[in-house]
Amino acid sequence: MLSATAQGLAALLAIGVGAIAFSLWTRRNRAYQSSASVAAAYDAWTDDRLLETLWGDHVHLGYYGDPPRRRDFRAAKADFVHALVHWSGLDQLPPGSRILDVGCGIGGSARILARDYGFEVLGISISPAQVARATALTPEGIHCRFAVMDALDLQLADQQFDAVWSVEAGPHMPDKQRYADELLRVLRQGGVLAVADWNRRDPSDGEMNGVEKHVMHQLLTQWAHPEFASIKGFASNIAASPHQRGVLETDDWTRATLPSWIDSIGEGLRRPWAVLSLGPRAILQGLRETPTLLLMHWAFATGLMQFGVFRISPGGGQSAANSELG
Repeated sequence: MLSATAQGLAALLAIGVGAIAFSLWTRRNRAYQSSASVAAAYDAWTDDRLLETLWGDHVHLGYYGDPPRRRDFRAAKADFVHALVHWSGLDQLPPGSRILDVGCGIGGSARILARDYGFEVLGISISPAQVARATALTPEGIHCRFAVMDALDLQLADQQFDAVWSVEAGPHMPDKQRYADELLRVLRQGGVLAVADWNRRDPSDGEMNGVEKHVMHQLLTQWAHPEFASIKGFASNIAASPHQRGVLETDDWTRATLPSWIDSIGEGLRRPWAVLSLGPRAILQGLRETPTLLLMHWAFATGLMQFGVFRISPGGGQSAANSELG
């Protein structure tokens, strides 16, 4: 047991660190300005290696099951890929199928899709730094390649892919309809669409109160998001697309992914020397990101935000609850 003096000092230290983090956070503004501002943000996150050091090569949330169970954070991220593969029906495609990963990050999901399922994967990102790092992390023999490309203007032929995969890319898209149109345009008829995203509560389910409006402003400003779609809203975008490919189904995985936010902060405590080795700049960057991570947790826990998943597949996919990961 810590003495009362030690406990008091620890509390003061925590308050001091929190004050520093809040001060750094409130001075920063990453408000969306254009696709270039998104690319610049991801270039910076990739070059400083903080996100990769803490999160590994999967720049997305983890899957903890429903009800959630304790999982290693990085293992949960790999589980997320397999859960979405099973739920969407992507695992019904034969090896050698061509997959497009829109918003591929540094290639963690693409490498699993290629290595574990035998797919040929093209990952695209608007960030040159991410594409370079994804390429460097991909070993010989893994059928992945990566390219710099704008998701709202895919330089790809119509119906070129057997499946289109996109995880947590939608919030950066200023034109959600164009995003949906492009995802479907390059998907062959009878192919599989698998999308997972951070979504806001739909206005039809309750307008935001004053506190929620303030939180939403911060979530948009801190991470270069022009706007979040709701699950209903993005489903409407897919339904309105001229490139119809099948019956859309949606689900809400908020509960199964919610532990990710606190675990992502905990990674810094579990790997302190890894963070310290990156230098003072990375430490300050970690302090800046912590308040946004906490706000994200609050928003998803209270229903302001939801984690939506979207699928189009010939067989309708399968329930995550009935998969081996449920």
